[in-house]
Amino acid sequence: MTTGLNAIIDAIRKYISFDAVPRMVITDYVEIIIIAFLIYEVMVWIKNTKAWSLLRGIIVIVLFTLFAYIFQMNTIVWIVRNALNVAIMAVIVIFQPELRKALDILGRKNIIASFVQLNSPQGSKGRFSDRTISEIIKASYEMGRARTGALIVIAKEDPLIEYERTGIPVDAIVSNQLLINIFEHNTPLHDGAVIIKGDRVTSATCYLPLSDNMDLSKELGTRHRAGVGISEVTDTFTIIVSEETGYVSVAYGGELYRNVDSDYLRERMEMLQNKPNEDSRKFRLWHQKGRAGK
Repeated sequence: MTTGLNAIIDAIRKYISFDAVPRMVITDYVEIIIIAFLIYEVMVWIKNTKAWSLLRGIIVIVLFTLFAYIFQMNTIVWIVRNALNVAIMAVIVIFQPELRKALDILGRKNIIASFVQLNSPQGSKGRFSDRTISEIIKASYEMGRARTGALIVIAKEDPLIEYERTGIPVDAIVSNQLLINIFEHNTPLHDGAVIIKGDRVTSATCYLPLSDNMDLSKELGTRHRAGVGISEVTDTFTIIVSEETGYVSVAYGGELYRNVDSDYLRERMEMLQNKPNEDSRKFRLWHQKGRAGK
């Protein structure tokens, strides 16, 4: 028995010996950090989608297969081994919506532009003017008080042509009177969403994709699900006015924030406005003068 115990101790010493640990260089530490970050991002993505429940089912199957392998249940192991290729294809098919959404989000991220912004196409006022912010906020809360349902989509960088084509072209300057008249009951344009680009309303009565997020409250209707749905597949900022309660909610990044006040809405829209500060404008003017002198 002593001999067996010594053998176990020697084996443990062999595996925990520092001599068995490979020499680490700086690139190894960088790789560990990158891999840990990727694993964390993948787990967060899985946790926030319906893939989480499917992943738990896969984990159960893997544990059952490991159990069969340990106890030499050869028939089960043979079936799993031969069905592995089919299972991989099945996983791809099952997770197809989530994988497409993840790749779409990855493709929309402009990593370089987030670190270096040499030029801003919006000019000195940002994506839209302060007047546009005030008009949208005023219209939203006036419609809320009147219990008029509304769905306003504010574009950022992603193209929304496919959604604009489902509606009726408007191409008018944003004003609270225009928005209120569009969403007024029994008017031709009240059904659907309004899309705003910059300081102009581009289209009305637009159809938006509905969110299939099961975490959304069951009391929410189509208007709220459409607002969340468009924010899941694009980088838009959506304002939803409830016809039943008059509450103003916002959706961006696939998340819904209900019953927000006007101060919160203004703060979020000013962040969305992406208005350059004085230093960035000076740098842009200097940059443009340097190009003109070449």
